[in-house]
Amino acid sequence: MFARTIRPAVSLLVAMTILLGIVYPVVITGIAKFAFARQAEGSLIREDGRLVGSTLIGQSFSDPKYFWGRPSATTPQPYNGAGSTGSNLGPLNPALLDAVKANSRALRDADPGNRQRIPVDLVTASASGLDPQISIAGAEYQASRVARARNLPIGRVEALIQAHQEEPFLGLIGEPRVNVLELNLALDRMH
Repeated sequence: MFARTIRPAVSLLVAMTILLGIVYPVVITGIAKFAFARQAEGSLIREDGRLVGSTLIGQSFSDPKYFWGRPSATTPQPYNGAGSTGSNLGPLNPALLDAVKANSRALRDADPGNRQRIPVDLVTASASGLDPQISIAGAEYQASRVARARNLPIGRVEALIQAHQEEPFLGLIGEPRVNVLELNLALDRMH
């Protein structure tokens, strides 16, 4: 009797493992590579045949001639996809205020004449620590610094921000934003 109940259970386990652990992933991966080739490969960006990044994971920029992304909470290196995490600092934790102050100071030091209010996404890390986008306000805040560092008219930089604006998903979910890497690559192509 024991063998009669165990045998179907083991057979079902083996069949489901093959079906759902091998066949299904192979079929879905094949469909994804055919229908969504770029996305299935990680939404990679290549310039002149070399890999420069992904539209899905932020990169660290600190040169004043580039737009800077959101601070990354991943350690030991920023935007480490293997260490995706938020800062886990609660609103009452003094370390959060210290981090926000340090990030604000870095932005002010890079552009001392800018007296605009700093958008919150430029001084706080996201839940994943990997966000590749910033808000339109975050990009506009940095436009004068980037224009000055590249010796470009501010209007050209602002037009570039608008040209790279991504709308909310389905027009409802999220806020308008720009991908920092794509915006910086477009700046590099201008020169």
